[in-house]
Amino acid sequence: MYTILTIDDEENIRNGLADNFELEGYNVVTASNGKDGLDLVFKGGVDLVITDLRMDGIPGDEVVRQVTTKTPGIPIIVLTGHGSIDDATAAIKAGAFDFLTKPLDLNHLNLIVKNALKGKVLAEQNKLLKEQINQIAVDGMIGKSSEMSKVKLMIQKAAPTKSTVLITGESGVGKELVARAIHNNSPRKDMPMVAVNCSALSKSLLESELFGYEKGAFTDAYAMHKGKFEQANGGTIFLDEIGEIDLSTQVKLLRVLQERKIERIGGEQSIDIDIRIVAATNKNLEVEVKEGRFREDLFYRLNVIRIQVPSLRERKDDIPLLVRNFLNKYNKENGTKIKGFDNRARSAILKYSWPGNIRELENCIESACVLCSTEEITFDDLPDSLKNSGAEKYIQIPIGMPMEEVEKIVIQENLVNNNGNKTKTADVLGIGRKTLHRKIEEWESTENANSNDEQDNIL
Repeated sequence: MYTILTIDDEENIRNGLADNFELEGYNVVTASNGKDGLDLVFKGGVDLVITDLRMDGIPGDEVVRQVTTKTPGIPIIVLTGHGSIDDATAAIKAGAFDFLTKPLDLNHLNLIVKNALKGKVLAEQNKLLKEQINQIAVDGMIGKSSEMSKVKLMIQKAAPTKSTVLITGESGVGKELVARAIHNNSPRKDMPMVAVNCSALSKSLLESELFGYEKGAFTDAYAMHKGKFEQANGGTIFLDEIGEIDLSTQVKLLRVLQERKIERIGGEQSIDIDIRIVAATNKNLEVEVKEGRFREDLFYRLNVIRIQVPSLRERKDDIPLLVRNFLNKYNKENGTKIKGFDNRARSAILKYSWPGNIRELENCIESACVLCSTEEITFDDLPDSLKNSGAEKYIQIPIGMPMEEVEKIVIQENLVNNNGNKTKTADVLGIGRKTLHRKIEEWESTENANSNDEQDNIL
């Protein structure tokens, strides 16, 4: 139930408004002056204010200014017996919802109150929605699962520091998004973030890209070239697929981490750099260290703050949010108005294991949007990888089959699908485990009896 505050120095008007609003089903509180009215507002619990404009002490327009400044979102309706265009303009500019002159038309006033409260509810809903969106999406990372909440918490803790961060996870999970979120929420956000894909460059190219080179350092070095470390000076360098760099480059990278100095290829002068290093890999670096492919000392230098990004199959609760985001994106890009998915397509998307993670999911939605010829994506619009994955399985039941046989086939097929696990099968079918055991025992008993009858006939 909404609470309405009426502020007026005329007692009969206060009481008349109170009686009217109580009959309309509202709670009502009253005040005879602006100061008492503001005290009631700031105490909390008031949903709408109706104030006289001209009062001794604090006038109505000042009430409007203070309420809208200190408790925004509470609608205010201003009343006066001396209405004028200037008064109305001043009240609206101060933040009033509406302006009415006395004597009042109570039916008109009640309608304005309903509209004002309706607007208040919508504003609160929009604010809540924005807060939820902000909680769900951090620098493009969409997800509200517990797994993603942990990642976002780690980002919030790591971002303000200078510490080196190692981001681990399968290909396609969004490791670069995590790196950018760390940079964008750090004190270095106004400085460059430079990304380097270590797996895309050969040993010689990677070294020259990272450290730069002096003029004449090699055949094609016609001019001095600053490397990625220098380009990122003051900001962040993101070394993606760090597990792919060779051992000799690892030695040079270790020096950068230890001393924050570099030397260009062909140069003799050490150059001081101020950078934050964020690295990522889809490899298990502990295993790489044990097998001699990655330096142990470098690993420990990188592994200061570790953020493990979950695979999509570990955060399936986020799939509907991701799908909706990608659908909106490609509707906008392609000028289409696809509204959603049919049940069969939706089921396949939710059951698929997504080995390519978010990258594969986005590609799937983009492809389906292009192939879809209606307002709804169907199973046939999905890529063959989903359609042939066995993500959805069907049981064919002939028309006219007795219900007892249908039940038997459904249970048997689900047992096969769950590798004979009776507990899981009972859960999937929504029946008790004892019920499942009893039905199986009944079928086995019937089959044994039929088998004996056949033996009797043979003999």
